[in-house]
Amino acid sequence: METTDFIWHNGKFVPWNEAQVHALTHTLHYGGGAFEGIRFYKTENGPAIFRLEEHIDRLFYSSETIGMELPYTREELKDVMIELVAMNHIDQGYIRPLSYYGYGKVGVNPLGNPVEMMIACWPWGAYLPHDRVDIKTSKYIRVHPRSTVADAKLCGHYLNGILASLELRGTHYHESLFLDFEGNIAEGAGENLFMVKDDVIYTPSLGNILAGITRETIMEILGDMGFEVVETTITLEEAYAADEIFFTGTAAEVTPVRSIDDHIIGNDEMGPVSAKVKKFYHALIRGQLPKYQHYLTMVNNSK
Repeated sequence: METTDFIWHNGKFVPWNEAQVHALTHTLHYGGGAFEGIRFYKTENGPAIFRLEEHIDRLFYSSETIGMELPYTREELKDVMIELVAMNHIDQGYIRPLSYYGYGKVGVNPLGNPVEMMIACWPWGAYLPHDRVDIKTSKYIRVHPRSTVADAKLCGHYLNGILASLELRGTHYHESLFLDFEGNIAEGAGENLFMVKDDVIYTPSLGNILAGITRETIMEILGDMGFEVVETTITLEEAYAADEIFFTGTAAEVTPVRSIDDHIIGNDEMGPVSAKVKKFYHALIRGQLPKYQHYLTMVNNSK
């Protein structure tokens, strides 16, 4: 990966290679941390961070689900992220804040260990660098909602995605698809899913999925375009017969799906709804749509 000059770690801006933790850091062993992925984009007025406040709110929520009281305010973290992008002189890229239990004692119960934080940013292009992707249903299901807090963005949840991603080694598939514990579609390994059928847009209901911030944005965009958006259960068979399928996410942005389990979706072309949403979203995040300007936090990159 491409590195930058500075990372913010426990209240200080430190050189990239000096942002280190102890080998017995609690979260390193047990996965009890929370994180966010936040994009910022080049605009005519400088870098713009997309939906920064919503991401910070979710970081606090996720952290609280595992007993963490973050030692910084929302406003302090917002200021840090803006300053970090400016200090590293990046026009476009990715921000990764992480809250975690540090070194103190070993044992599953994390309470008593210090709550620590780090924030990094770096240039990052397309997460799924394909016009359309071929995906495969994983043999693993999405983490069961009664075994965790399903809508929190917790480090340990992503072991689920790691296992699913490793299944794809040596195959032609680009990404995995999770079903939920009832056998319905949940989400991708790192994305939410939308299905188009007869000009109605469907997406899996909350409860078994991550409540994606990009998902919420796309639902708003679709509504503004005049589409009906229905949150419901979606079976694999319904998805195989869809007119269009597309993924959404901070990293994936809007990525159309070509096939699921080798079932070609629609007429084997990028569908008109997917193309329209993708174009609209790219204009939004680059500050070209005044109605959505409130989603962008501008950075003065001339420091």
